[in-house]
Amino acid sequence: MSHDTSVDATLQTILGEIANGAAVPYLGHGVLASCRNVESDAPMPADSDSMILAMNNGRPMAPKLMYEFPRAAMNLELKKGRSFITRFLTELYGGQSWTRAPLHDWIAQHKPGYVIDINRDTQLQDSYAHTPHILIRGTARIGGTNFRYELHAYDGEKYTEIAQEDADLSLPVLFKPTGSPVPNPTYIASDADYVDYITELMGGFGIPAFLKEKRKGLKYVLLGMRLNRDTERMVLSDIVYAAAKPTGWALIPDANDKEKRFCDKLGLQWVDAGIDDFLAASPILEAAS
Repeated sequence: MSHDTSVDATLQTILGEIANGAAVPYLGHGVLASCRNVESDAPMPADSDSMILAMNNGRPMAPKLMYEFPRAAMNLELKKGRSFITRFLTELYGGQSWTRAPLHDWIAQHKPGYVIDINRDTQLQDSYAHTPHILIRGTARIGGTNFRYELHAYDGEKYTEIAQEDADLSLPVLFKPTGSPVPNPTYIASDADYVDYITELMGGFGIPAFLKEKRKGLKYVLLGMRLNRDTERMVLSDIVYAAAKPTGWALIPDANDKEKRFCDKLGLQWVDAGIDDFLAASPILEAAS
């Protein structure tokens, strides 16, 4: 837990920017670090290594496959079919009950108007379960269209698929680039998925037109997001296109040199703080408001 006054001041700035809609929470795997299975108390597989182990019945795969989840998923997809990966992720995140992440409780309380979540679980959507919203989820390798997203409107009870021109732009936007099991399973998981998705994301087909407009000049707050993986860095770079300058903040405790260099390249200010620090700083903002 940091007690650096400059970090505390930065966290207050960040909280204020999220509150006024100028900054967007961008959630990585670390957000789910404390989540556990309600029945077995096993930790939720969310980071790359634990997801690979869960996908492979608890057994490590070859070192070159253990490097990154998409690579391991590609290997098993080639052996068992794409439907195997879809079933695995749907059972993991849609068929089991997990304890809530503290940051998701914070989001449920504050309801930011735009949140990006690169995890494939449902906790972000659960945080808006009683709040109408727009849901954008990445999809890949589909025929007949260049678009690489599914778009749904939630009315407070159920999701309905909509066209981008029918989106109510007054509603909060939840963007899950790698998908989720609800309302229907769609995921970006294997290398082939990511190649297709990132190509169309770079080409402008990965997000709806209204979001391209909405994101201009925004700042981003990376929470629970390590920046060591090339695939996730590429997705991040494309999603924050047309951001404010500087781009925002990356809360990474003890970031390494590779992460710091990437932050500099992208215009993110590195903050030596974690989710606990962020949450601890928040009540101060509430008391002042």
